[in-house]
Amino acid sequence: MASPPRNTLRALCTLITIFLLLAGLAVLIVWLIYRPHKPQFTVVGAAIYDLNTTCPPFISTSMQFSLVTRNPNRRVSIMYDKLTTYVSYRNQAITPSLALPPLYHATKSTVALSPVLGGAGVPVSVEVSNGLVMDEAYGVVALSVVLLGRLRWKAGAIKTLRYGVYVKCDVWVGLKKGFVGQVPLLGSPKCKVDI
Repeated sequence: MASPPRNTLRALCTLITIFLLLAGLAVLIVWLIYRPHKPQFTVVGAAIYDLNTTCPPFISTSMQFSLVTRNPNRRVSIMYDKLTTYVSYRNQAITPSLALPPLYHATKSTVALSPVLGGAGVPVSVEVSNGLVMDEAYGVVALSVVLLGRLRWKAGAIKTLRYGVYVKCDVWVGLKKGFVGQVPLLGSPKCKVDI
């Protein structure tokens, strides 16, 4: 059996190389046009209706945080699936997880979320229980509002795969023992968003 001439193999390799370079250039151009940016989250308000610690260390809470999320993308909308949220203190959850409904975030838009979080006694460590009592007596409590879920980016008819999203908002609230209702936010930097 005769081998193909060298010129035919060279032409085939050149054609494949040119095709791969053009395909890579097309993917790069599409990425530069539709490059999705992370959503931005900020806590703008807090209300604490109940915050009790018991022995053995359980915390029962009822609190509401108002979060504002912004989609900075001009051409790409965001769809959130299976969002859950909870509040933590010293990296330990003090509220049960709350499932939020799916959320569609249009381009260059802002959406407000105000979930009421809390429930019956959540078991915590002794250090967390004692630390919360001490911080409450001092008048400043550092809490974290955490959102977990999945998101997809959508550009026209194109939808991406689902990506995990983790949002952590560290807030400092002014809180005295026995106070109920809207509490002042003493510090609320932009939330950390990991995708």
